[in-house]
Amino acid sequence: MTTMQAVADAAGVSVSTVSHVINKTRKIHPDTLKAVEAAIIKVGYTPNRLARALAGGSTSTVGVAISALSNRYFAATAYAIEAECARNGLMMMLVDTHESADYEFNVVKALRERRVDGIIIAPTADPNHRTLNYLRAQGVPTVLVDRAAPGGFDQVLVESQAATEVLTNHVIGLGHKRIAFISGVPGLSTTEDRIAGYKQALTKAKLPIDDALIVTGMSQFEPARSIAKQLAKSKQPPTAIITGNNIMTIGALTGLREVGIRVPEDMSLAGFDDIEWADVLSPRLTVMAQPVEELGSRAVRLLKRRIETPDARRQSIRLDPTLCVRDSVRKLSTR
Repeated sequence: MTTMQAVADAAGVSVSTVSHVINKTRKIHPDTLKAVEAAIIKVGYTPNRLARALAGGSTSTVGVAISALSNRYFAATAYAIEAECARNGLMMMLVDTHESADYEFNVVKALRERRVDGIIIAPTADPNHRTLNYLRAQGVPTVLVDRAAPGGFDQVLVESQAATEVLTNHVIGLGHKRIAFISGVPGLSTTEDRIAGYKQALTKAKLPIDDALIVTGMSQFEPARSIAKQLAKSKQPPTAIITGNNIMTIGALTGLREVGIRVPEDMSLAGFDDIEWADVLSPRLTVMAQPVEELGSRAVRLLKRRIETPDARRQSIRLDPTLCVRDSVRKLSTR
């Protein structure tokens, strides 16, 4: 097996200099850096990162625990995280939590056992916060992304309550007074914030809050599809539906079409989260678009800061989404 000594001999430098180049622990003269990098390629040296990790060193690896496979929003977030990791010389190790508290706990433990330097997580709706308690007890540098939770962690979130109020106000401003809301998984901070924003908009507009119009779609396609059909066939159907995420928006649109309801001619539809083809669907979807790229990049930078400065002050960053007004919300006649 090729050693650092072989690299040092080929480059004509000391072993400690080679170590500083590989571990980036000291500034090296550009000419020396080029010589060592050329020697590494020439002799075929591969750093044993696992051995360094076992010795207490860095693996330059970040663990990411989110429900990426079942949610296109989180898939895009994972892509943004990976891109920022690459810019910072870090590898990303992604695990899917499947929105299960038990599965989340197991995969996060697996990440910890593989010596990742830190973890970015969109926590599941676990009332006991078992995974977060574990990360805190283990002293793992951790950043929460998208979803807030107690415990004093760094976090990068998107403003959900005020944004949902803006989205609901847009629908109200087009003459809608009976508006349904299909919410996400109960217990998540994003779900609670979006329901609160929806209610706040109705209250300010002096419109009644009808609990029968607030239904959980569990952040999934099929429940939202079923709920939309039920709402459309109810004795007093809403004139508009707002959904809490992109998957439920598509589910609701599908359900309405299945019972012959045209959007927006018969019922309007708006949602939280943009999708890459929302602008080419028929109708083009009015949505509150989240800043996914910034969310991912800020999370990585915040985690890198926490790893390098463990005692730094905790930060909570909130990003503003953007209202994308398209064609899926119709203006009602005032006559």
